[in-house]
Amino acid sequence: MGKFDGVLICTDLDGTLLKNDKTISQENLNAIEHFKNEGGYFTFITGRMPFFVSYVLNTIKPNVPFGCVNGAGLYDEAKGDYVWKATMPDTVLELVELIDRHFPDVGIQVNTFYKTYFCKENQVMKNFRAVTGLENLVCHYRDVKEPIAKILFGSESDAEIKQIERLLKSHPLADGFDFIRSEETLYEILPKGIGKGTAITKLCEHLQLDIKKSIAIGDYNNDISMFRAAGVGIAVSNACQEALDAADFITVSNEEHAIAKVISDLEQKF
Repeated sequence: MGKFDGVLICTDLDGTLLKNDKTISQENLNAIEHFKNEGGYFTFITGRMPFFVSYVLNTIKPNVPFGCVNGAGLYDEAKGDYVWKATMPDTVLELVELIDRHFPDVGIQVNTFYKTYFCKENQVMKNFRAVTGLENLVCHYRDVKEPIAKILFGSESDAEIKQIERLLKSHPLADGFDFIRSEETLYEILPKGIGKGTAITKLCEHLQLDIKKSIAIGDYNNDISMFRAAGVGIAVSNACQEALDAADFITVSNEEHAIAKVISDLEQKF
């Protein structure tokens, strides 16, 4: 029997597990291995798609499925497929057209569960590909034939992102979807009732684990639903104010081996 038997830790990636240079500290890696060796379940929940988290997967080797698409899917790397996913109704394309008409310079990205399509180019989309290494799959959003997981809009203007949010939420179809600002330059449409909190709930059901024994760690608005669903929500000290306010506890920053600190603090309680 390990001291962490039945305990689940789910972490966000950017700004939480990952340092600012997008690497994972050796201190965090050592702590994660210790946690898993003592019976703990360790994984991550991210807004990213499964096909561009290979570095994290190969480095930390989560021992349970991970959450992706901002909570719209659970992916089992060992099986090479999803164990659960939530698809978007086709009416979402009316919202995409709305933004396309009103904001001609905003980038548009459509994510299916297996591909990312760049439907309208701008600097944010170029930066996105540079960071993720994704192929530039160009396709009009009306021509995407696969089930849609999420829609992503990109703008370097904070004011424009806020205008997009207001316009989307004022539309008659808005009640059928959820919306989240996942980064400073990115705004997303998700299926209704879906968020990182959904992913951690579904993962606990999949593992037949008491969700009260789960810990969520994050830094941004899209992590708040995960904080609320988990037994304990922990924000890194570099988190945005909304995430800091929503967390049960605040730990050190992503540059100070936050995951190792959480595991060390947890161990002291056993």
